[in-house]
Amino acid sequence: MVSFKTATEKLSPTLPLTPEQVQLIKQAQAFIQQHLTTGPTPAVLVIEGEAGTGKSVVLTHLFNDLQVAARTQPASAVYQTQNRFLVNHPEVLKVYRQLAGTQPHLLKKDFQRPTTMINQLEKHDQQLDVVLIDEAHLLLSKPDHYNNFYHENQLLELIKRSQVVVLVIDFRQVLRMKSLWTPRRLQKLLAPYPHLTLRLQQQLRMQAPASLVDWINQFTDGKIQPLPPLNQTTYDFRIFDDAEAMRQLIVKQNQRVGLARMLATSGYPSTLDGGKHYIEEGAFRLPWDQYNFTSTPWAELPASIDEVGSIYTCQGFDLNYAGIIIGPIFYQDPQTGQLAVDLSKYTDVEAFKRRADLTNPREIKQLKLTMVRNALNVILKRGVMGTYVYAHDPRLRRTLMALSAERS
Repeated sequence: MVSFKTATEKLSPTLPLTPEQVQLIKQAQAFIQQHLTTGPTPAVLVIEGEAGTGKSVVLTHLFNDLQVAARTQPASAVYQTQNRFLVNHPEVLKVYRQLAGTQPHLLKKDFQRPTTMINQLEKHDQQLDVVLIDEAHLLLSKPDHYNNFYHENQLLELIKRSQVVVLVIDFRQVLRMKSLWTPRRLQKLLAPYPHLTLRLQQQLRMQAPASLVDWINQFTDGKIQPLPPLNQTTYDFRIFDDAEAMRQLIVKQNQRVGLARMLATSGYPSTLDGGKHYIEEGAFRLPWDQYNFTSTPWAELPASIDEVGSIYTCQGFDLNYAGIIIGPIFYQDPQTGQLAVDLSKYTDVEAFKRRADLTNPREIKQLKLTMVRNALNVILKRGVMGTYVYAHDPRLRRTLMALSAERS
């Protein structure tokens, strides 16, 4: 059986970097050293990049170098600085805390969720030197009492309590109103502070040609175009007209190389059966992912081969193979022939909670459509070695099958 890397191994600061990543880390280190001593105004470094461009890997290497210098190098400008790494995603946080156990100068307490860190700093009237934030598109931009966050914006609270903030963000991965981020909103928040934006361009997750990544981006934006020519031995992209046949191939790939899982978009109403929420497509029937109480990420639990992952368990993770079910919320518009969204079939009620700063119905609808399309874009970019696709909508399914046949 082919060996595969765990999520922790894929983020190890001992792994080699690309020239683009090395250059960006050097720029980030220079930014941190410059602004640690220029106070009193905090400074913010923004690292942008789409899914799979290696943002988390860069942040891990940067944080490890920072903590090594802070804890072992008296001659360094960052010696004895107090630094933290934050991520607002419980499954991703598990990976970072596992990573801390493998590195001599990283501690589990270095990695926290933003709300926990903000509340601790406020309680003890403390400041941090450097804060690194992964998946910053998940930061709350409104109060969320359910998560014990009572301020207006998590990023703003962290800037106020730090000397330097480094964050990675992908506006295509904004999925909920309570974590609403747009380039304009971010720039407005950062305007009072010294800030710099850097960008990662190279796709590193998917071993696929740029033409397929572009096709996915166009598809999730609504444009159904001919599939680019692909060498299946390089990247295995297939369209299925049978979800159960797709599942069976995912099981075989999981037995062969590991980390192959089924994923689905929203759009399936709750049909509770024995405490589980099932997704059914013809002969296919599996439950949604259950809440993961273990310290192991969902995708690495052996039992999750018999579940369907959601956007909330797969965001931020690599899979070797991903079997994607495009749910009832997406359909092919018979008039335009393009990919459309039926918001009335959206089943993630938490995603669209009202915000006091949004009152324009047209703007609200457009944001909802963008978030739904973002979620599809994210799950279509999970597969490192291959991606399989099945569409619930019959017209969309026939069109994708025809495009696949034309490509062949």
